[in-house]
Amino acid sequence: MKILFRYQLYLLLFVILGTSSCKVSKVDSKTEFENNLALKRVPATYMRGGTSKGPFFDKRELPKDKATRDAIILKVMGSPDPNQIDGLGATVTVTSKVVMAEPSKRKGIDVDYLFAQVDIENPIVDTLPPCGNMMAGVGPFAIEKGWVKATHPETRVMIYNINTNSTIEEIVQTPNGKVTYEGNAQIDGVPGTAAPIIMNLFDLVGGKTGKQFPTRQTKEAINGVPVTIIDAGSTMVLLKATDVGLKGDENEAFFAENKAIMQKLEAIRIEAGKRAGMGDVSDNVLPKIGILSAPKNPSHNIQSRYLTPKTLHPSHAVTGAICIGAALKIPGTVASEIGKNNGQNREMVIIEHPSGIIEVNIEMIEKEGKLLLEKAGTIRTVRKIMEGYVYY
Repeated sequence: MKILFRYQLYLLLFVILGTSSCKVSKVDSKTEFENNLALKRVPATYMRGGTSKGPFFDKRELPKDKATRDAIILKVMGSPDPNQIDGLGATVTVTSKVVMAEPSKRKGIDVDYLFAQVDIENPIVDTLPPCGNMMAGVGPFAIEKGWVKATHPETRVMIYNINTNSTIEEIVQTPNGKVTYEGNAQIDGVPGTAAPIIMNLFDLVGGKTGKQFPTRQTKEAINGVPVTIIDAGSTMVLLKATDVGLKGDENEAFFAENKAIMQKLEAIRIEAGKRAGMGDVSDNVLPKIGILSAPKNPSHNIQSRYLTPKTLHPSHAVTGAICIGAALKIPGTVASEIGKNNGQNREMVIIEHPSGIIEVNIEMIEKEGKLLLEKAGTIRTVRKIMEGYVYY
């Protein structure tokens, strides 16, 4: 009898407590978004995309106001601070990046993607440039968020890049309907292997300036140095290593120690930005600089040192590789004068960089007697490192 009474008492307490908790949830009208703002936290997934890494956010879970959003991003990354000790940033350009994505309302597109380069030493969140490496993580991120239904053995994700108004097709490995990060693909600049992410990029011409050659010239001189200013995949100013007194195989330490050459290159970059109609680019990372030379391996096409622009990229940006690959195919550019071109409108271009090589499939189309970049493809790998909340 006592046991029965005790059971009835427990049941009564359970009902009372359960009812009480239900009432609390009904009274609390705050959304999860508002709760997160009050707690000064935001859901995030920390991922490596290609040779870069950083947090991925559902864009809808960040404030719409740009100033407020950027202030949160700076706090999350620990900028401005050269050590980024109070945030997720890891003190170099390729680890101070952020992805914001959300389901798309555009016809034929699954996900809208916005990339941000977070300055390490200044309070700047730059959404002007694209990032092909971080872009590789958008497909897996979208599938795991449930925005795209996974299929076996792989899933096609169509992505709109807000930074460049371009479209990307990603093929993600999803055996049995689940994203897998493990595989046998290897990219230089990343240890080990992982599942391949196949990326095909479209609408790459004139993303920032409206033209493949913003100044309408394939080659011109800035401060006495022959350069090519090109907007195809990314906006870049390309020059020959020998024209600025370099060999073309210099490492990161060299550029960190040689302030004079960096100042010379920055002056060229700023002038190129003005000529391209981009205004004062001193606080922006575009245009990027590509220092080009002949490849060391005769089976490769060209060698590049890609500046971010304040430091040397430890490997190479995907969008930068596409830009250089397109320039290589077009007669009259500085790239065409030193690189190897098979003369075909479609070619797998192999670019040497400090960590090895990057391969990009370049497809050109002839229009009104001019060659235009139509499509580019490459393979990247991705790893999900953690997910949860990041506090700011």
